[in-house]
Amino acid sequence: NLPFPNTVSYILIRKPSTVCVLLYIIFGSLSVVTVCGNLLVIISIIYFKQLHTPTNCLILSLAVADLLVGIVVFPLTVEFTLSSCLYYEDLICKVRNSFDVTLGTASNLNLCCISIDRYYAVCQPLTYGTKTNVHVVVMILASWSVSILVAISFEIAKLNLAKCEEKCLLEILLASTLGPFFSFYLPVIVMLCIYLKIFHVAQRQARSIQNTTSIKSGAGVSKMERKATKTLAIVVGVFLVCWTPFFLCITFEPFSNNPISLTVIEMLNWLALSNSMLNPFIYAFFYSWFRSAFKMIISGKIFQGDFANSMLN
Repeated sequence: NLPFPNTVSYILIRKPSTVCVLLYIIFGSLSVVTVCGNLLVIISIIYFKQLHTPTNCLILSLAVADLLVGIVVFPLTVEFTLSSCLYYEDLICKVRNSFDVTLGTASNLNLCCISIDRYYAVCQPLTYGTKTNVHVVVMILASWSVSILVAISFEIAKLNLAKCEEKCLLEILLASTLGPFFSFYLPVIVMLCIYLKIFHVAQRQARSIQNTTSIKSGAGVSKMERKATKTLAIVVGVFLVCWTPFFLCITFEPFSNNPISLTVIEMLNWLALSNSMLNPFIYAFFYSWFRSAFKMIISGKIFQGDFANSMLN
């Protein structure tokens, strides 16, 4: 399961059946956790009216992409990881690759859009309410459109390059440069720049409030600032830890003379996919109103009456 599969030379290693069964259980569990976590986010945002906000619309779009990763990409990746599918390029492989590129890119771009939304909310609060609805719709449409275009472009490039016996310059450009750039490097650059700007503005606002309030209030502001810093560090840190090793590998591998083993590539690929499993915890479980919504859904309380207008703590 690789967004840009032609960029790596694989060494297939046959694994004992016991190991394969264990891996099926582990990967299957990851898929279940990913699906359940993102499904909770989707149901919460759709059902509870308190969560009908522009920011949560972006989180909903992200959860849909991550849910599809859990439903479609994870199971196909298990088959890819534990079989010789690498050598045959059959229909399952092509379907997997297309969904992988589309959904992986969509997930990353939605993360980027959430950071943009947070920028407007923190740095331009006076105009945020009047412009945010249009911005959210545009960002969601742009994220999914770019993701689909990247996947289509890559598949077209593969068809045009089918006659190439050696690696072509265009193949290297698309697979190792343009693809990773739009799928990973561009969202990362935007996210880092925006979160640094948000942190700078938050610090400035905190100092301003602290200078005009009592020492007790200042201590409260300092605590809030530390919490905001921790949240931003978790958001950016987990994303980078999950995706950076994989994309660095596929970017520089074509220029290396030594092939990378299947085991290393698959480990990095699963690490990247795990971001879809962690996103619900990062973007939802940190907020009390989502936790309250999850408790009501898991307990089945929402099926016992109309709680759509409930105030979530």
